[in-house]
Amino acid sequence: MKILYIFPHPDDESFGPAGAIHQQVSGGHEVHLLTLTKGGATQVRHKLGLNVDQMGEVRYKEMLKVKESLKLSSMEVLDYPDSGLKELDPRILEKEVSRCIEKIEPHVVVTYPVHGASGFHDHIVTHAVVKRVFLQMRDRGAHYLKRLAFFTMPDSGEPTFMSNGWPRLKLTEEALIDVVVPLANEDVEAMKKALLCYDTYQEMVEKTGVIEKIGRKVNFELAFEDFSPPLTDITAQVKN
Repeated sequence: MKILYIFPHPDDESFGPAGAIHQQVSGGHEVHLLTLTKGGATQVRHKLGLNVDQMGEVRYKEMLKVKESLKLSSMEVLDYPDSGLKELDPRILEKEVSRCIEKIEPHVVVTYPVHGASGFHDHIVTHAVVKRVFLQMRDRGAHYLKRLAFFTMPDSGEPTFMSNGWPRLKLTEEALIDVVVPLANEDVEAMKKALLCYDTYQEMVEKTGVIEKIGRKVNFELAFEDFSPPLTDITAQVKN
């Protein structure tokens, strides 16, 4: 099958789903990646003395390493404003996503869930754009589109990215998780290698503890489908 991941920033594919991507590629699937920004607005640029455009080029070069590391079938990196997707007419992004889907004709599309996994507005905008495009294209006859999946984190009940009296971010309730992909040792190692491709983000990798948080499972929600117990593969039981 063809699987298309759509995320707003460089490293979104590695901070979590990389282990599942490795497993999918190893299983013979085509895995493609569309990233909407070059991620140049990251605060890391200040430490490196780079402007947004310069940082974007650095991160793009790091993504080229990720493409090779994960053996992606294709990767496209757009240059819409990092941290500024909410300021755009969403139809601009919808047009880009539609164009990419029409070119690849994926069976499964993967993006962030409604909460964005972090609450970051770029993530939330991407969710809304991809979900709308997926449904519109299916209504217009894109029958190759079989499944829409959201890479997610299960809600632990603990505070997540919120403090100082603000309500905590609520992640995905266990009952809404439809796919739990168990990672083999080689999948976990592939995730680590993908993260290592981001030379400028190693401090962030350690600070977030993403490898430990993901552990040996990658979780997905499925739009308009409900599986209990969860599937172990986002391509399993896809309806024709």
